[in-house]
Amino acid sequence: MGSDATPTGITEESLTVEQAIANLQQTEDPSSRYYAAWWIGRFRVREPIAIDALIQALNDETDRSPDGGYPLRRNAARALGKVGDRQSVPPLAACLACADYYVREAAAQSLEELGDASCAAALAALLDGGMEDTELRPGTPHLRQPYDAVIEALGTLGVKDAIHVIQPFVEHPVPRIRYAAARAMYQLTQESQYGDRLVQALGETDLQLRRTALMDLGATGYVPAAGAIAQTHAENSLKLIALKGLLESHLASRDPITTEKFELPASATHIMELMDSLL
Repeated sequence: MGSDATPTGITEESLTVEQAIANLQQTEDPSSRYYAAWWIGRFRVREPIAIDALIQALNDETDRSPDGGYPLRRNAARALGKVGDRQSVPPLAACLACADYYVREAAAQSLEELGDASCAAALAALLDGGMEDTELRPGTPHLRQPYDAVIEALGTLGVKDAIHVIQPFVEHPVPRIRYAAARAMYQLTQESQYGDRLVQALGETDLQLRRTALMDLGATGYVPAAGAIAQTHAENSLKLIALKGLLESHLASRDPITTEKFELPASATHIMELMDSLL
């Protein structure tokens, strides 16, 4: 997968919006185009010409990696999610059919960020046969599809019609896919059993799996997990991010009339106290 790091010798301040757009539109220097796409996403440039240039880059054929992938397409797909213009939803949905796994993954993640459920059918189609897909693709560190990114997108987008498709994945043999499914199922059903699955995952012996479970819990807004998050054997910085997500999701679900009165429930106060204890 293409790195998001800035190229050697180039600083974030070394481009203007006009230069970034011009670099992205030219075809002579792949590294400049790659960096320009990253830069436009990093600074969330919402000028129509920049968005059009990113969308055009989703079909680029000139920048190819040794494995046959499309580095520029990957960065353009990521940038469109950060820029946040919903006109990019159809072209991103089309990227879900790209031969490059990482383009499909970036497209799913950006579609999640954009919050437009019109892409639900295209996302759900990638889950077909996923329960039987348990072996890494030859020469790669991944399965056939980016199942976790797709499932997380469907959960965040609130696609209840996908519940029956997602539910089997809570038993997938790959942990991060199980966690993504539990996260989405809680978001779509509010059934505590799925939040509890993620809480149990906080006890995994593998640190990376604990980190993944933390981030998934933060996205769910499953308030009963707050104490377990704070006690997880992981970096305080990650626990704070998870608790912040938990708090934001919790407050977003409250009655707007109550929210206007600034009346915080005891559960929200408890989460903030846990966050203070980690500082």
